[in-house]
Amino acid sequence: MIHEVSGDILLSKAQAIAHGVAPGDHFDHGLALELREQWPAMAKDFRHYAHQCHPKPGEIWEWGGTGGVRIFNLLTQGEHGHGGKAGPATDATINHCLKRLRHELEKGKIKSLALPKLASGVGGMEWEKVKPLIQQHLGDLPIPIYIYTTYHKGKQAVESGT
Repeated sequence: MIHEVSGDILLSKAQAIAHGVAPGDHFDHGLALELREQWPAMAKDFRHYAHQCHPKPGEIWEWGGTGGVRIFNLLTQGEHGHGGKAGPATDATINHCLKRLRHELEKGKIKSLALPKLASGVGGMEWEKVKPLIQQHLGDLPIPIYIYTTYHKGKQAVESGT
C-alpha cells in the first residue's frame, strides 16, 4: 500500500524510515544530514559499522534508537571516490536494496514505513526511474508505505493508516 505524501519525513508517524546512503557516508547532505542531527548516535554507529564491516553498495543497515525509532540505511550509492564524493546510485544497487528491504519488512516487525524520493537527490537518479522500482518491490506489501514526494520542513504529512 504505497501512499505519496507531502511534509517533513522527520515528523512521520511511520514505525521506520528508509533512506539512501553511500558506504562510508558522512551523513552531511540532504535527509542523511537531518537524520544525523536528529539522531547523532545513528551516524556514529554507522561509521563504526562501516569501519568494521566495509559494506558494499546494494546492502542495507538497520539502526534502532531510543523510543523505538528504526532507520533502514539503504546503500544505494557507490563507494566514495577521490575528493570524498560518493558515487551515483544505480538501478542495480537500488534493486538490491529494495529486495533486502522487502525481506526485512516481510518479517512482520515493521508495521509502516516512510521513505523519501529514494536516490533522486544526492544519489543522482531520476525519480521517474526509481518510483517504478519501489512500486515493484514494495507495492504489494500489506503495510502502509509513505513516500515523501514533496518536502515541507516542519509540516506533518497526512498518513492514513498509521
